[in-house]
Amino acid sequence: MSRYTDAVCRLCRREQQKLFLKGDKCYTKCVLEKREGGPGVAKPQRGKPSAYSIRLREKQKLRRMIQMNERPFERKVAEASKAREASGDHLLRALELRLDNVVRRSGLATSLKTARQLVKHGHVKIGGKPVNIPSYAVKAGEVISLTPKLKENVGVKLSLDTAKKLNNRPAFIEFNEAELSAKVLRIPERAEMSFPINDQLIIEYYSR
Repeated sequence: MSRYTDAVCRLCRREQQKLFLKGDKCYTKCVLEKREGGPGVAKPQRGKPSAYSIRLREKQKLRRMIQMNERPFERKVAEASKAREASGDHLLRALELRLDNVVRRSGLATSLKTARQLVKHGHVKIGGKPVNIPSYAVKAGEVISLTPKLKENVGVKLSLDTAKKLNNRPAFIEFNEAELSAKVLRIPERAEMSFPINDQLIIEYYSR
């Protein structure tokens, strides 16, 4: 499986939008606020982008926000297209409830990359049982928790401090700091999702 190892700030500059790939640093030391244009480009591109380009860039934004490769992302879109509800809503909800993303949004990790690392290393439990699959679909009512030994972990403490400062935990997650656990109370509403993109453009991109 391919893995992006270059500077992630280049991705934000390419999309000309904050993708929040570096956690708290995206709020304090964002390169996008200092440099205009994409990587390797001195000035913003002139001219009107094509309809295909607009849809492609929107797809790339979401794929990079959730840090998925093309093929699994395409499968998610295909599943959403077969759903009874609106395809875009189904897609965003499925991505929002991925285990690594729930760990991030609960404040146990400052970035999706860190959250994914916690999951893969076996530090995350669901209902008291370890789960090491970042793409696991968390259901309403399930409780996510960290292993007790991480209570003194510097990275986790930094994440909790950042979450307090930003005060951006969603209402559909109930957090218990004493137990380092988070409960998904319900399925998130559209306004509570953390992906500021136009989902219809993504559905149109894959249905062309």
